[in-house]
Amino acid sequence: MSESAQQIPGLRDAATGVVHESYSFACMRCGHGWEQSYEIEHHRDGDGQEFVRYVADGRVVPSPLSRPACQNCDGHVVRIMRAGRVSSAQNSLRRPGPAPAVPAQAGEAPHHWQLSDLLHVFHRKAV
Repeated sequence: MSESAQQIPGLRDAATGVVHESYSFACMRCGHGWEQSYEIEHHRDGDGQEFVRYVADGRVVPSPLSRPACQNCDGHVVRIMRAGRVSSAQNSLRRPGPAPAVPAQAGEAPHHWQLSDLLHVFHRKAV
């Protein structure tokens, strides 16, 4: 995306198409999870070349697919998933009642689930 394209006033009105996309993100460093919706604007520059702009919360932002950063720890090992993955995991943690526990071995305390426990399946194992 060209820097000059971001600075042209009224450029948003000149979009040839706008697509709405939402993604879930999970940091593999600290376990933080979040979701974000984007308006992906398709444009043509003065030479007729196509380019896109990502807009989140009314601000032009870099593509979330290029190099996402964790909002919590600034880590760059971030898992990108379809929308709803983080919110469904967080909602399951907020249900009333006792937290689900893993059956404890003799002499161990029960394990209470955290968001990072739910995200462990996304960690890649060393080969």
